[in-house]
Amino acid sequence: MVKHLMAMAKASKLVVIVLTIAAFALAALTLAAINVSQNVSSSGTITTSPNIGVYSNSACTTNMTSINWGSIAAGGTATQTVYVKNTGTGTMTLSLTASSWSPSGASTYITISWNQQGTQLSAGGSVAATITLTVSSSITGITSFSNTITISGTG
Repeated sequence: MVKHLMAMAKASKLVVIVLTIAAFALAALTLAAINVSQNVSSSGTITTSPNIGVYSNSACTTNMTSINWGSIAAGGTATQTVYVKNTGTGTMTLSLTASSWSPSGASTYITISWNQQGTQLSAGGSVAATITLTVSSSITGITSFSNTITISGTG
């Protein structure tokens, strides 16, 4: 009986040791999963080609000439919905470009795209567009930037 009790005590100690090791391993994994990020302030100016209007509302009555992206963490994204209207008399194909980056190296780490590239927009028609800004997780040395976003219609 004494041997049996001693064996149970040893087994209990072993269970405590195994659980303690597991707890330390879990704590180490949790600490390794913590991410460090850097915020990047930004802004943007919107220019358009003739016969294209960019608006902040779906009724296309409030012109939008700039976007303030706010603060975006490294590896993060931000989106902005704009409304693009063809104010001309013919169908146009939409495109978006980003240029005049300051600092000039910002375009290496930051991209701007949208979901309406190549869309055909009839005369008088409008479309909601989502512009997406993406910051690389490997960005270094840039804490703020500016650029020019150009929305064009050809056709």
